[in-house]
Amino acid sequence: MSEALHEHLPARDTLRVRDNERSDLRASDADRDQVAAVLGGALAVGRLTSTEYAERLDATYAARTVGELAPLIRDLPADEAGDGGLAAAERAVVSARFSKLIRSGRWVAGRRTRLTVRFGALIINLAEAVLPGREVTVEVDAFCGKLIIVVPPGAHVIDEGGALFAKRAIYGRDPGDAADGPVIRLVGDARFSKVAVFRGRIDPAAPWQHHLQQWQHMRG
Repeated sequence: MSEALHEHLPARDTLRVRDNERSDLRASDADRDQVAAVLGGALAVGRLTSTEYAERLDATYAARTVGELAPLIRDLPADEAGDGGLAAAERAVVSARFSKLIRSGRWVAGRRTRLTVRFGALIINLAEAVLPGREVTVEVDAFCGKLIIVVPPGAHVIDEGGALFAKRAIYGRDPGDAADGPVIRLVGDARFSKVAVFRGRIDPAAPWQHHLQQWQHMRG
């Protein structure tokens, strides 16, 4: 992580003071990133298991107030804060080249997640992933491949990407402006490929379903 990012992070003692004085203060992105840094350091030295880390990181980026953040790091030393949590939060990369890959379960997506498919197939489940913030940008780089992205049921999907001899489709009803779900912004290009986004689950009627069933059978 760059020094510039470090300079914008509030001291952990400051976070505790604010929690003691006004636990109802709204948390900022910098507050959440500071907690993520402490959690990343705790994971690196074995103070947290990967499951505990994922659960706390998820709670960190879902927190709305400082009072919700402070309990997540009260039992952890501040001097072990590292770049791990911040690095995971900023960027993630998943690639499938001449292969089939499924990324699902509790995994940490990045604020900017790059998905690359080359002569392969890739299924990414964001519905169960830890999303670092309300908006996640997904960079699509697909060439002669198939890409399936599953997003939370209440997610707002904005597709700003391009297509060349390719198909891009979003399945499932848009929750509308009233829903408080995450924003999934798609950018990047699909060339000679198929890109499908599903809200909450795979649509059984979609032509992609038989591919998912085959891959799940291969995994089992």
